[in-house]
Amino acid sequence: MLAIVGDDTVHRVEGLPGEEGPVGLTLALGRLRALGVAGWRVALPAPGHPLGLSGPPEFNARALEAEEAVVGYGAPFGLVPEVCEAGPDGDVRVEVVWHCQPVREAPPADVPSLGEAERELAEALREATVVLTRLDVAASGPVAEAALDAYRARAEAGREVLSPGYPPRAVRVLELAQRVGLLISLAYSPAYGTGGAPGGAVSASEMAARAEALRPVERVARRAQVAAFNAWVEQRQRERG
Repeated sequence: MLAIVGDDTVHRVEGLPGEEGPVGLTLALGRLRALGVAGWRVALPAPGHPLGLSGPPEFNARALEAEEAVVGYGAPFGLVPEVCEAGPDGDVRVEVVWHCQPVREAPPADVPSLGEAERELAEALREATVVLTRLDVAASGPVAEAALDAYRARAEAGREVLSPGYPPRAVRVLELAQRVGLLISLAYSPAYGTGGAPGGAVSASEMAARAEALRPVERVARRAQVAAFNAWVEQRQRERG
């Protein structure tokens, strides 16, 4: 529960069966478990790519707007977060309302197996390196160093990202997906002009070229993250036959 809430002020769930208004997250998850939800799959959809979704259209539309959702395993319920911020600079409070809606009991869209995701990521990492070299984007300078330090810290705590019970391959896939995501974020940063010079000018055409070249790599990284986060549920499903 603490991992979900983090530093946010409060999380509530709206639309829970049997409740007229929003309720606390603890109560909601307990109720959904009683209704049959045995686990949750992560969905990270983007325009034109309903990654991890299974329908119906109403749920998919809300999830696409939020670009994230969780889909229940064992009972047809899904949750989509709506994040609100309030308060002055330095004292911003974050509140999250999770909208509970019915979902279709069907395989999630475009989620690879862990083995497939790992193979795709290895190729994507090579491709990203080639693309960045071709676009003359070098990972150097203080901005890059800060980003790389942040990645190393995340990698060091990688085994804490996934709860106990996940297969080791899921941890490896998630760490590699984060590494690919870091390269992509560095490439998108306006701090890198030609030659990787921090603070250099980046034209609109250069940024468009980067986005076009890295879009397939970014898609692979998102698919791999979903595969890693959903590995526990997929394992349970195979065990139950």
